[in-house]
Amino acid sequence: MTTTPPTPTPLVLTLDAIDPADPATLGRVGGKAANLAALVRAGLPVPDGVCVTTAAYRAAVGSALDALLADAGATDTGVLAEKARDVVLAVPVPDDVAAAVRAACPDGLVAVRSSATAEDLPDASFAGQQDTYLNVVGADAVLAAVRRCWASLWTDRAVAYRAARGIDHAAVTLAVVVQRMVDARWAGVLFTADPVSGRRGQAVIDAAPGLGESVVSGSVDPEHVVVAPDGTIAERRAGTGGTVVRARPGGGTATEAHAAGGAGLPAADVHGLARLGREVEELFGAPQDVEWAIDGDGTRWLTQARPITTLYPLVPGRPGLRLFLSANVAQGVFRPFTPAGISAARHLGSGVAGLLGVAVDDPGQGPPMLAEAGGRLFVDITDVLRSRVGRAGAAALLGVMERRSAEVIATQLDRPEFSPTRRSPLPALRRVGRIALRYRIPPAVVGAWLRPARARDRALARVRAAEAALPAPADATRAERLERVRWMFACFALVPPRIAPAPLAGFLALGLAARLLGDRARPGELGTVLRGLPHNVTTEMDLALWDLAVRLRDDPATVAALTGTAPADLAAERDTWPPALAAGLGAFLAVHGRRAVAEIDLGVPRWSDDPTHLLGVLANYVRLTDAVRAPDAVFARGAAEAEMVIAALARRSGVLRGRLVAHALHRTRALAGLRELPKYWLVTVLAAARAELAAVGADLVARGLLDDADDVYFLDLAEAGQDRDDTDRRALVRARRDAHARELRRRHVPRIVLSDGTEPEALVATGDPGDGALVGVPASAGTVTGPVRVITDPQGAHLEPGDVLVCPSTDPGWTPLFLTAGGLVMEMGGSNSHGAVVAREYGLPAVVGVRGAVDRLAAVATVRVDGTRGRVEPQDSR
Repeated sequence: MTTTPPTPTPLVLTLDAIDPADPATLGRVGGKAANLAALVRAGLPVPDGVCVTTAAYRAAVGSALDALLADAGATDTGVLAEKARDVVLAVPVPDDVAAAVRAACPDGLVAVRSSATAEDLPDASFAGQQDTYLNVVGADAVLAAVRRCWASLWTDRAVAYRAARGIDHAAVTLAVVVQRMVDARWAGVLFTADPVSGRRGQAVIDAAPGLGESVVSGSVDPEHVVVAPDGTIAERRAGTGGTVVRARPGGGTATEAHAAGGAGLPAADVHGLARLGREVEELFGAPQDVEWAIDGDGTRWLTQARPITTLYPLVPGRPGLRLFLSANVAQGVFRPFTPAGISAARHLGSGVAGLLGVAVDDPGQGPPMLAEAGGRLFVDITDVLRSRVGRAGAAALLGVMERRSAEVIATQLDRPEFSPTRRSPLPALRRVGRIALRYRIPPAVVGAWLRPARARDRALARVRAAEAALPAPADATRAERLERVRWMFACFALVPPRIAPAPLAGFLALGLAARLLGDRARPGELGTVLRGLPHNVTTEMDLALWDLAVRLRDDPATVAALTGTAPADLAAERDTWPPALAAGLGAFLAVHGRRAVAEIDLGVPRWSDDPTHLLGVLANYVRLTDAVRAPDAVFARGAAEAEMVIAALARRSGVLRGRLVAHALHRTRALAGLRELPKYWLVTVLAAARAELAAVGADLVARGLLDDADDVYFLDLAEAGQDRDDTDRRALVRARRDAHARELRRRHVPRIVLSDGTEPEALVATGDPGDGALVGVPASAGTVTGPVRVITDPQGAHLEPGDVLVCPSTDPGWTPLFLTAGGLVMEMGGSNSHGAVVAREYGLPAVVGVRGAVDRLAAVATVRVDGTRGRVEPQDSR
């Protein structure tokens, strides 16, 4: 059987000859040309033009670049970029390419613009990475501009951009668009959704006289116009100067000063551009970043359209304006969940809803208030805000768990869509009362206060007994294992009400002490009482890891392995571990191997699956030889400080009141450490479910329906258990893995978002004091000055003793790093969030809820952290 060879790609195509629906188009003409072709086919106003295709690029420079890239290896990106540019600029343009360009280019003045195959894509715009040349005249000048566009694929910024996103340089080629030049009277950029707040349907126009280059490059402060979804002009701000770019009559461009206060963009053009923007958005089915120009005759032209890749996807929900809280951000997990993790969360949410007496139609979909967007979980709290009791409860809870979210939500409470419609507290009280009575919570709280040791033992025994019942029989079928996983999730919510009374009694005791003390307690003192807090499963885990490091320090072979081998390489070579490391870490994993960074995602490997992170932490620990800074010594000093503060507070309060204060605070220390136990139970359930799914994945691999057992975590429970055994899941898993990888590159996740895409936090002032300091929530008293160490992923992170850890948020998987940190600055959290609690227990000065801390401190060398006042003061730059 013979096959017809593919039709060769022409060297030059007119824009109207490009078929944007053809899957091969992107590889032939690049993103910019493909999008322009779509606009042309839709009948929208685009200047006439042609595309010099990637076939011309390959004909001219392909073989020379292939040879360079084959020898490049691990060449530095800057060196690679320079060598590639030299190659492109040195190779002559083939005669057939030159002839095709000369024959097809429009007459007169033209714009010559790069169109890369990795450009203007739905998840990566590559905006500004390649070059554009305006007002070019004559075929020779056009050919020279085409060559320079080819070379711009290899600028330092373009090569670094691709490298940062894992894009193969050899897989990217470049086409060039040559279009009739618009002699623009006005030009600029139109966003069909607000790129700052995220609000959909709200057009944002930046405009300036002359060519749009001045707006795109930032050389002018443009006029700024916002058009509301109903078409009215909601905001208009005049430009304040700068320089604009104008076309010269004979070719080339010139810059001139732009005086503020001149005539603005006419209202008719504002509305006309907004209408064009809506048409472009409807054509592509997503918000667009559009470049436009208006010529001397008043004709409005579109010169480019690309997706606004920075917008977070809309969160689906019930009709009307809704307000969503990011469960990911609240839990310190910025990365996307795996599909299995999302499926687990939906089932767990259904179990919690059942505990609260809320009916759920499909446990696999979860309660109506749970939604997913961008691989992250969001909770619709609109109905909570419409209840006076709900408002108060949300404000109190978020105030100590995630203060910044509470502040942002408060800015939305005056909106009519969130006005209270349920004023009576009785329904909420009845619901809470039913749970309290069913699980006998009030007498359990009293019993915990009277006999704390017994309450602790009972809580731990309940967790151990429940854990023992989780695994399915060893010979269980795939269907039986999946049913066991569903049962685990349904039963999860039955345990926390039985173990929560003990830590609840501890925090009620702290509240009683605070009320008795009043202003007798100085700032930070009650936080100090929580230092060195016993009976916390997370701190016990961290100290056990430190104890292991101390013992391993005496084994030279282990120290050499830990300090001389990259953690990932060492993790891959378990069979070669020194006996002391194998035995010691093996024993640790037998107890704590269910933990992980981002452990609330079922699909994330546990430490027992991949100990890379622990090996990196141990490598840090064995280098720490300062006995004073040793974590166990720091923890012991924190406990001693807590006892001293309790004694001081008691003396300051008088005899009778002092006895009550001391008694309450000792109860706090005896019970509050158990606050981590419900989370530990959740992690236990997820680890057990993960083990069952691993067996399911192995079964699907044996049947030829998956390539790897771990692929099962990219299916939801229903997909993993489809009745037909011949359903091949491999293509679905590949698509899911690609989507997950794209979301892993997303740098911004909103903590609060409305259903129309608005991120209220973007509209809220930071509250910074204006003296260069950053402010947040005081989380752990004390001050420290130290080197800044920004860490966004703890895997393989290196933290020197005394470094100030700056991070987006934390979960228990991060806390081994706390043992060597000198201070903590965290973007998320409140005074009782996980990171804040652990920081207090380690006596680590900490400020949490600091907006933008990671980006704002990235260039800071040293910082002073004032955990008592909630201030972070940069000392010097790098």
